[in-house]
Amino acid sequence: MSGPVVRVSELCKVFEVPEREAGLRAAARSLVRRKNREVRAVDAISFELEAGELVGFLGPNGAGKTTTLKMLSGLLYSTSGEARVLGRVPSKREREFLSRITLVMGNRNQLQWDLPALDSFELNRAIYRIPRDEFLRLRDELVELLEIGDLVRKPVRQLSLGERMKVEIVGSLLHRPDVLFLDEPTIGLDVTMQRRIREFVAAYTARHGATVLLTSHYMADVVALCERVIVIHEGRILFDGGLAALGARFASTKTIGVVLEQPDADLSGYGEVVERDGDRILLRVPKAETASVTGRLLAEHTVVDLTVEDPPIEDVIERVFVSGSAE
Repeated sequence: MSGPVVRVSELCKVFEVPEREAGLRAAARSLVRRKNREVRAVDAISFELEAGELVGFLGPNGAGKTTTLKMLSGLLYSTSGEARVLGRVPSKREREFLSRITLVMGNRNQLQWDLPALDSFELNRAIYRIPRDEFLRLRDELVELLEIGDLVRKPVRQLSLGERMKVEIVGSLLHRPDVLFLDEPTIGLDVTMQRRIREFVAAYTARHGATVLLTSHYMADVVALCERVIVIHEGRILFDGGLAALGARFASTKTIGVVLEQPDADLSGYGEVVERDGDRILLRVPKAETASVTGRLLAEHTVVDLTVEDPPIEDVIERVFVSGSAE
């Protein structure tokens, strides 16, 4: 298809939530006169994803990320606005649409709990009507990429969280989807397992040209995989652009790492001393003062090594959330 793979225009989702005070009297009163309030989970967001893009979708808990992914995969109806994925309306749940997308949720189990993963894979083959030769070829390819040959014969309930996440991902990709909505795919996994999942996602998208919208609270996932990020907060998009541009635009400080011949020197007059690691001292200074502070350090001390870095991207994003604005 020509044009964006995912197109979202002024998309909104409003939930009606029952509300009452605590206590037996309030509970009885709510049986007769229920009080509801509206919660605007997604508030008129717009963005587009091109074929082959791998985009990070970032925000704190309750920002609207999962609600958006559910609307894009057809699990929720939107209240207003429009969403198109692969040229189709997700809420219609057409077979052609469902056969080309997948939604992986790190905190949800999709495979049969008491059966080996291989049996659930067979069930998915039947649901998606995948020719057996094609199914076996892709299944074996995915199993090899994730190194789970010994795991797929065990009942899913006997697998660890990391092992289960691996077989869940394989089960979600057997129909070779063109669009992947990944909601916290590395949640709860150790560092090694997180890295393995990231490598797998990168390899799959490179091999099959898939478009990916990824949510994660682990910024290592986003930094490793995504050149572009969309930041959402309280249902509104605060930023949409390059990850590097986010740091360059909204970071108010720089971190200067310095090693001196006199490691015990007091550098508190140059900036905020945030860490001492052996001989290395880390200073946080206002972005506008970086050049002058660096010049003073070089002029007034014998410097063995000096580096200037942007603050961690987590700090930058937290600053955007706190301000509630990307302006």
